[in-house]
Amino acid sequence: MSVKVGNWKEAKMQYQRPGITRTLFSGERSTVHVAEIQNGHDATAHSHEHEQIAIILQGECDFHIGGKVYPMKTGDYAVIPANVEHYINVYNSPEPVINMDVWTPRRDEYIEQYEKFLKEQE
Repeated sequence: MSVKVGNWKEAKMQYQRPGITRTLFSGERSTVHVAEIQNGHDATAHSHEHEQIAIILQGECDFHIGGKVYPMKTGDYAVIPANVEHYINVYNSPEPVINMDVWTPRRDEYIEQYEKFLKEQE
């Protein structure tokens, strides 16, 4: 049995793209991604093979999922099926959005990128 314990607020934040920084951690079957997203960030529509649960921990945004817009605020969540195009749009939030994503299966490509980032910070 492998148990991991940590505090995401104390983890190093990695630049992801303009207006977005992130940290992440994984178990054997899932990955959790916490991002801080600024108004006017680089919003990029995408899809992937992973089911995604997005939880808004802070701020206000629109989540575009499968061609429909879902206005979201602190405490809201969305369950996004695999292979459905989606993106978050933060444009008029009174504070940066803190978005937590949970993916299954785990995002090995994100884990590799983040581990490389951590090694470069040493």
